[in-house]
Amino acid sequence: MSTPAFHVLIPARRASTRLPDKPLLDLAGVPMVVRVAQRARASGAASCTVATDDAEIAAVCARAGVPALPTRADHPSGSDRLAEAVQRLGLPDEAIVVNVQGDEPLIDPELVRAVAALLHRREDCAVATAAHPISQGTELFNPNVVKVALDAHGSALLFSRAPIPWWRDAPRHDGDLDLAAWPAGARPLRHIGLYAYRAGFLRRFPALPPAPLERCEQLEQLRVLWHGQRIAVHVTDHAPGPGVDTPEDLQRVRALLAAGLGI
Repeated sequence: MSTPAFHVLIPARRASTRLPDKPLLDLAGVPMVVRVAQRARASGAASCTVATDDAEIAAVCARAGVPALPTRADHPSGSDRLAEAVQRLGLPDEAIVVNVQGDEPLIDPELVRAVAALLHRREDCAVATAAHPISQGTELFNPNVVKVALDAHGSALLFSRAPIPWWRDAPRHDGDLDLAAWPAGARPLRHIGLYAYRAGFLRRFPALPPAPLERCEQLEQLRVLWHGQRIAVHVTDHAPGPGVDTPEDLQRVRALLAAGLGI
């Protein structure tokens, strides 16, 4: 079965305290934002556009043949930038838009396509995203690893930085949790920050009041659930390639690319 048409938007800004000019950093001879766009294009998207408030990012994209859409510089979040881009592109409300982060140069094109296809199938949902099983107890307890719990239909019940779900009688092996032994359907899942939206909902989303849970956890996707919308979750067996948030991440990705991995 062919994948329905979908569009990719890549928000990109230069403001990064840990990695200045992050979208323009060189990755095996290609600026990071261009490499992300190349991976996103390989998903079969009908269009792939970088949404940016920076003239140099737009120029780099233009030289690489990547469409770049100028957006305002005062957006408080990436979702606001995406909403402006959807409006300026004139996408119809029913169009499916996949948000690929500009610091994910190893994003799997198959995962992008799978999340878009899931939202197409799940007409009851406004958003789709992805997750994979957590394999180490240290990840379960790491607040920087966002977890998601699902209902019987594969929709998100809750996202949290806390260890969810918590098995009261969880067995341990050599002092660590034996996550493989957890009950079927209750295995802890790590959320992958990849989203597909219906364009109409994405236009409305920035106007929704932030949720108390969102403010507490600092997780924007909780606003979707708080306001009664559903998020479908594609569960993959494979962890995604590393994103680039720190200098250490940058070196890790460069090493993978130098070894011919993630290309």
